[in-house]
Amino acid sequence: MYNEKFVVRIAKRENNTKRSYLVVNRLQAKHIPSVPSETFGMFDALAEKIKGTFPEKSALIIGFAETATAIGARLASYLGTYYMHTTREDFPDEYLNFTESHSHAVQQKIIRTGIETIADKITDIVFAEDELTTGNTIIKAVAAFQNAYPKRNIRFHAVSLLNGMDENCLQNYAEKNISVDYLIKTKHDDYPEIAEKYADDGNYYTLSKPSAKENVVVFEGYEQPRILTDGKKYQAVCDRVAGFIWAFLEKTKGSVLVLGTEECMYPAINAASYIESFGREVYTHSTTRSPIAVSSDKDYPLHSRYELKSLYDSERVTFLYDIGKYDNVVIVTDAPEGDRTGLQSLIGALEKAGNDNITVVRLLTVKRIL
Repeated sequence: MYNEKFVVRIAKRENNTKRSYLVVNRLQAKHIPSVPSETFGMFDALAEKIKGTFPEKSALIIGFAETATAIGARLASYLGTYYMHTTREDFPDEYLNFTESHSHAVQQKIIRTGIETIADKITDIVFAEDELTTGNTIIKAVAAFQNAYPKRNIRFHAVSLLNGMDENCLQNYAEKNISVDYLIKTKHDDYPEIAEKYADDGNYYTLSKPSAKENVVVFEGYEQPRILTDGKKYQAVCDRVAGFIWAFLEKTKGSVLVLGTEECMYPAINAASYIESFGREVYTHSTTRSPIAVSSDKDYPLHSRYELKSLYDSERVTFLYDIGKYDNVVIVTDAPEGDRTGLQSLIGALEKAGNDNITVVRLLTVKRIL
């Protein structure tokens, strides 16, 4: 069912000399608005493919921020493993640090706080990605774990929706005893050429006018996935978030957009899936740090771009692509309360696109280890 032609779209990275193109998965619910059942269908297909590859009760799945946080969460929920995702945000904790060399934001961090509590139990660590090309980032993450826990005999695995690794990269993984599983094999040879043929003539909107409107509701007791959690428990919390959202949407009519923010993707996709189960027309995607060129060409994946202030750091730029007009919009975020500049710029962008019924669900986290 899943193949490169059906799933993959090629876009142009902006101001990135390390890699000129970006592989956009149209079903992933990150850059492109996606139907949640199609998104979860793809994630679950990967989960089924890797089921039985490792002992699930002693495995930790780590999703990579920001694009694979939801993939990792779904795999951990489906398989019943421990779960956490990497982060680029700052927390008052001790980290394992490594870099993502081809990214616009290279620093990646794994919070050690929870890992310390299960270090003696873990036999397998599974790194979940949306797409692997060289696999160098995971090799750096493996090295960080091996340096931190030199006496632990941990098996490492790399799983992804897309895999564009060539034979040399795959051989390197084999030599390092890192297993590789994926849903779709891709070949990147012509991706730079495809990206370059498109003109950067889409609609660009810079730092949309802040909105004075804020309809914010608070969900208390959200599990912090940047710190170690249990996949099933995290799913249960996200299901409660979904029910919380449906309670105020149930009496509305028309289409729905459920929008995540940067690393906070999974609660939005999960809520959208729940809303879809009641027969509503619903889409989901999220804001992102990735600066991507947009084009008017109908074959290009992204056509409009809103440059915004981040909800997590108002000094940081973030982006939202291809905003549609919906009868109801729900923003789901775990950004801390405080400076509202980012939230107001996001609401302003949604209003500019014709949306006027916008609710913000702020997830208040508890710092709990399992």
